Amino acid sequence: METVSIVFSEKQKVEVISESFDASLGQTEMLCAAICSLISTGTELQCLRGVFDPDTNWSSWVHYPFRPGYSMVAEVIEVGTAVQHVQKGDRVFVENSHTQYFKTESTRAVLLPKEIDVEEGAWINLSKTTQLGVRRAELFLGETVGVIGLGLLGQLVTQYLYLSGAKEVYTMDPAESRVQLVWDKPGIHRLAMDAGKANAYIAEQTKGKMLDVVFDITGHPAVLAQATQLVKPLGRVILLGDTATPSVQGMGRNVVSNSVSILGIHAQMSYKGWQHPEMAELFINYLLQGRMDVKLLISHRYSPHDAPQAYELLVNNRSSAMGVLFDWKRLVE
Repeated sequence: METVSIVFSEKQKVEVISESFDASLGQTEMLCAAICSLISTGTELQCLRGVFDPDTNWSSWVHYPFRPGYSMVAEVIEVGTAVQHVQKGDRVFVENSHTQYFKTESTRAVLLPKEIDVEEGAWINLSKTTQLGVRRAELFLGETVGVIGLGLLGQLVTQYLYLSGAKEVYTMDPAESRVQLVWDKPGIHRLAMDAGKANAYIAEQTKGKMLDVVFDITGHPAVLAQATQLVKPLGRVILLGDTATPSVQGMGRNVVSNSVSILGIHAQMSYKGWQHPEMAELFINYLLQGRMDVKLLISHRYSPHDAPQAYELLVNNRSSAMGVLFDWKRLVE
């Protein structure tokens, strides 16, 4: 069977290729046709850039040619003989790379309710990553929280924090365009500045008490030290952005003296009984209830044939875009 795929053939080079694959199915497999897929801008741009310290998650994972993407909504076009929970014609979310046709284990599929738009469904993977981050913080009702970095993950974390009962949420990003996409809700402060500059404002607003929790979602090695200075003694910093260059990442001068906890979380983890299927279901329920909104975060839609232009936009001016989708139906128009 022929398919079209997006590949990083080498560092900083994006190609759209046609290739063949064996479409015969095992008993528990399914064959899918892509509908839309979401670019995970932070992760995929780091993979495209190809600058990693040795002996990191990045250096062991990314090898060229590399197939980016893990946020796919597709239509099931055939199932194996033992598959029961999905059937032909179903729309499913699958953690799959950007490719037109593919086969995969049916157990990896999240069935989308008919009320969920495919473009909303493409956010399921990022919704689980950010849900894990908020769970890792183990928030208490009424705590004050900071979010550094308002890309895709930062936007979702902010929505989860609002639902979780945070008293005040201070969101920070130098890009005004990103700040304007943050929910305009009581208790959410939208700061168009970096974390270093936000320190004085937060100190004034909290009367010097600072924050209970701060999320560093940037992946930038310089930000962790800024984040640790925004929390109060015994505060928690959640690292939801994994830097590719930890050799130049510093903790900050007050981690020991203020007994600050630095807590990491990885997207492949589960947390205290919450498994990935349950977290996906919760996100879908929030969408159905109107308690979360990702449609407002979609800024660009591309044909997969235009993938080089999509990534070029993100490389050159990442803050000009938010949710960037590949519309795979455009290949057959």
